This record gives sequence, C-alpha cells and structure tokens, in this order.
Amino acid sequence: MLHILTPLTSAVTYSRWLHMFIPAAAASVWFFISDAFWAPLLFAVPIGLIPAMRLEEGIQAQLLLTPSERGRPDASIAAASSSSWAERWRTVLWLELRLLISAGAILALWLPVASIELVLSAAGRPPGGLAEGLDPHWWNVLLAPLPIVPLLVLVVLGGRLSTAAARWLLGPSPTDRLTVLEGLTEELLERNRMARELHDSIGHALTVAVVQAGAARAADDPAFTERALAAIEETGRDALEDLERVLRVLRESGTPVSRRPTLAEAERLLDSARSSGAKVDARVSGDLGLVPAPVSREGYRILQESLTNVLRHAGPVSVRVTITVDGGRLELEVANPLSGAAGLPGSGSGLRGIRERAALLGGKARTESREDEWRVSVSLPLDGIRWSDAVHRSSGR
Repeated sequence: MLHILTPLTSAVTYSRWLHMFIPAAAASVWFFISDAFWAPLLFAVPIGLIPAMRLEEGIQAQLLLTPSERGRPDASIAAASSSSWAERWRTVLWLELRLLISAGAILALWLPVASIELVLSAAGRPPGGLAEGLDPHWWNVLLAPLPIVPLLVLVVLGGRLSTAAARWLLGPSPTDRLTVLEGLTEELLERNRMARELHDSIGHALTVAVVQAGAARAADDPAFTERALAAIEETGRDALEDLERVLRVLRESGTPVSRRPTLAEAERLLDSARSSGAKVDARVSGDLGLVPAPVSREGYRILQESLTNVLRHAGPVSVRVTITVDGGRLELEVANPLSGAAGLPGSGSGLRGIRERAALLGGKARTESREDEWRVSVSLPLDGIRWSDAVHRSSGR
C-alpha cells in the first residue's frame, strides 16, 4: 500500500501536474476570442516549426518533468534549438500532444468539483456536475473522497505520460548523443592524463627527496645537507602546486587548467637531478619555441619521469640528456649507465606512462639497454596533432 502512495509524496509528481496545465492557461486566452477549440491545435504547427521553440520546450520540460537531470550533459530531454526539419516536426507533434494532455488535465478537475458537490448535498443542496441526479442526503459526505482517488491516479499517470512523450519527442538526436559521448570520452582522457601527470610529479618529488636525504646523511657535510634540504623544499613545493592544481580541476568541473610546465623550463628538472648528485650533461639543439604547447608539456613530463627513473633505479650517476627540434619532430633521449636492476625494459607504471603519452600525441617511445647504457628515446611530431585524433587513437577506432 505504501508503495502505491510513494509517487504522491514526490515533488516531481506535482511539478509535472503543473506542466500539464501551462498549455491550457495559454489556450484559454484564445477562448475569450472564439469558441473554436481546434484553433490552438492549428496554431501549434507554425509555432513548432520555429527552431527556438524546441529550446524553450526543452528547458521547460527539464525544469518541471525531469528536474533531477537539469543541466546534465546526458539529460534524456534536450535543451537545444531545432537543427533539422525532423526535429521541427517532432516539436510540432509534441505541442499537439501537450495540448491534448492539457485538455485532459482540465477535464480531470471535474473530479474534485464532484467531491465538493457531494459535501454540499449533505446540507440539502441538490448536487450538480458529475454527482448530478443524486438525492441530497447526509451520507453523501461519505462518498466525497471517492472522486479524489481517480484524480490522484490521473495526476501520477498523466505526469509519467508527459515525461515519456517529452523524452521521445524532445530527446537528443543520435548526433547529439554521439557529441555527448565524445565529450565524456574527452573528459575521461583528460582525467587519465592528469592522473599520469600527478603520478610523474609526486613520484619525481619523492624520489628526489629520498635520494637527497640519503646523500646528505652519507656525506656528513653541513653545507651539502643545507643544499639538499633546500632542493627537497623546492621540489616538494612544486609537487604541492601540481597536486593543488589537479585536485582543483577534479573538484570543479569546467575549471580551466592552470599553466603547466613546458620544455622551456626543463632546466629546473636538470638542476633538481644535479642537486641529487647526478651528473647531468644536457644538449639542446633547435628552437624549443617552435614546439606546440601540448607537445612541450608532455615532453616536460616525459623528461621528468625519465630522470625520476634514473634516480630511483640507478642513483646519482652520470646522465646524458639530448633534446632536438628538427624536421618537424621533437626528439628526446635520456641515457645513463646500467646499475644493478636499473629499469628493466617495459617495467613499471612510469615507463608505461611515457609510452602512453607518446602514443597519445602520435609519436613513439622506446626503452632499451644498449652498450651498457639504459636509454629512453622519444620521438614526437610537431604538426598534425589534433585532440580528436588522439581520442580516436586512444579508443582504438
């Protein structure tokens, strides 16, 4: 029994009931001019063909029929102007159907009127309306609640019928659904990219901190310890800034991503590695200003992860970094002497992240041991990179 009464306790049931009465309120103006009841149905045709009418009806339907979906990109009722003749005619059909449902809602008002007539007939007044023909008697008041039952049923069923019709006639087209799906895919890819970026940034900071702390303890030199602590502080501050930026984007949908580091700031990474004890020999050829921002940002993260792997697996060793901009490509190589179990090919999420970053930009990444060296080589194209292409490559299409 309680399950049957549940819809009557929901606010959306009555907002849908209000939605059914709005066309009747508009049509009633016409009935002051003429009693031709068919005229509003005729006028609905040219009105529905206006592209903006679909937008107005969609907003109104979202607000009153499906308020829980309002503003969501995957809402079952679209809030957009008609973009084709098919959508215009569907809007016309929706307006015609809505007028008919509204007429039914007006007729349903005779039910509570019948309840009032039954109550008045208990005082000796002859009942009218739907109760017309009954003799006035005191027990008629016991019959007064009966018309309310079908009224409540009509309130619930009428609202559900209007909602189903709106979803069918005002729902997004296949093109709209595909657009929403692509948007959600891009959002997912962006979140995955930020997760990789956060992994690289925090992993680099922790690795530098561990190496610096170990080196300071082994050196037993106050001056070296002071430099190590300063390097740990700077690296930790940068990691906290990255963490703050990523968390802010994750918390607030639509928040623009603040400026991320590019290869123009690669010297900061090299200095961090040097302060950890590594001997870094860096060679840059070509103009880094020619590198597009997306490629430069990902190149920075690839270099960061490569240096982190060197410090994590090989320790403070000699590192050779080569960055070349030539022939429409960015070539980046990080090489260091093999030491112990330093970076087995293809192992670890960091190396996998490097390969994923390169593939997302249409490039290639190779990790290998050659001539007693461990090398990370990445080649990225500088032109022809589009986000839509990256989406296709990442989704396997």
